[in-house]
Amino acid sequence: MEPIDYGVSRLAVVPVRIDPRDTAEQITQLLFGDHYQVLALTPDKKWAQVQVYSDQCEGWMDIKQHHAISKEYFEQINQTDFKITTDVASPVLYKKSPLTIVMGSIVPISNSELFKIEEQFAFNGESKGLGQKRDVDFLRLIAKKYLSAPYQWGGKSPFGIDASGLVQMAFKIAGYSLQRDVRQQSLQGKKIKAYEEARPGDIAFFADKGENIKHTGIILDGQKLIHAYGQVRIDPLTEEGTLSSETKVYTHYLHSIRRIIL
Repeated sequence: MEPIDYGVSRLAVVPVRIDPRDTAEQITQLLFGDHYQVLALTPDKKWAQVQVYSDQCEGWMDIKQHHAISKEYFEQINQTDFKITTDVASPVLYKKSPLTIVMGSIVPISNSELFKIEEQFAFNGESKGLGQKRDVDFLRLIAKKYLSAPYQWGGKSPFGIDASGLVQMAFKIAGYSLQRDVRQQSLQGKKIKAYEEARPGDIAFFADKGENIKHTGIILDGQKLIHAYGQVRIDPLTEEGTLSSETKVYTHYLHSIRRIIL
């Protein structure tokens, strides 16, 4: 489907839904700086069907939250190594108005002079180059910044995130691109054949009795797993699965392990 418009999020967090209505399931979010293509509009032009550029996830956003950009700017964003924020929350000035953005937002700051930014934007928080790949220690540091974030289906922010969102965002900030859905993520990277071969930074996937992958998390040192389950938390991990730190009962059963950072 050919895009009919292009956009970039200029709000901190924008819900993207499975259907064009406010009560529809949220399937993902746009954070500040995420850019996207508009594929269609509802007949009343109140909702836009969008495809997020970074992971190709598709859904519907309220047209009032759409910030249109030119095709030229869209293509320039694709080629520019902007900065990605690493603070849980950062104050910015956008068009002389204050705005708080969340960790994992893309800010239009780079070393490239190919495109003149016409928007008034000021940011002095912590960030790194979006395309700069970092090691497992950095990945672990970022993942732990999400600790105690409440579980939210379709969420991607430190104030509400789901299991695949936590994995995707931690790796994105570390410089690695993952898909949005847990089943898509389970096909990325290198498969680890045995639990004993797993190491910190690997991604663990969990399935129900029908072998349907339902959950994921990042393996830490000491046979621990950081994952979003009620809230972002760290629980013990064994060859069988992950246990609740409080009840010592298995909550998820291990299906497979994948390695992204080789």
